[in-house]
Amino acid sequence: MLAEMNVKDFLGKTASNDPVPGGGSIAALSASIAAALTEMVANLTIGKKKYVEVEEEMKEIAKVAATCRSKFVEDIDKDSDAFNEVMAAFKLPKETDEEKEKRKEAIQEGTKKASLVPLEVAKDAFKIMEMIEKVVVKGNQNAVTDGAVAAMMARTAVLSALYNVKINLGSIKDEAFVAKVTKEVTAIESKVEKVEKDILSKVVL
Repeated sequence: MLAEMNVKDFLGKTASNDPVPGGGSIAALSASIAAALTEMVANLTIGKKKYVEVEEEMKEIAKVAATCRSKFVEDIDKDSDAFNEVMAAFKLPKETDEEKEKRKEAIQEGTKKASLVPLEVAKDAFKIMEMIEKVVVKGNQNAVTDGAVAAMMARTAVLSALYNVKINLGSIKDEAFVAKVTKEVTAIESKVEKVEKDILSKVVL
């Protein structure tokens, strides 16, 4: 499993001529880093007299961020597994008309799944930006730049995941599916950079 690798081995595998892990897994990794940094700033706030008024809020943020971090780590493998399913579908036999039809359906279903996995990553990464803003504004100001990096990593996770969605949509024949997902992609894309900019504008150095 990719998520079980150490950093050096993971990067080595990413750099190899193996197509996985690719951009989708890296998007999930970026999101997990954003969640981890959010959790860290919250934890650095808890127990400090100066921030006693926000301690309970920070405890809740740390808890939620930890859950998000674990999910994003799972998504690293989930994305690669989805890609591997598509590749497996392409290798199905295509000698008879029945086999050709079965193969075509498997490719289409696999590609839909390979679109939905990074779409979920993008949605979840976008959601955690609300928590990131809270730790930047209310959290330990000695760690405010860590919160800023969390915002940047979350934005990167969102946009890179959406790129993976869009490249898969180009191979999907189901027009209703493509229209629905494209609408979701456009909605997130139109907001994420503004949200990041708003968070970074609140970083006081």
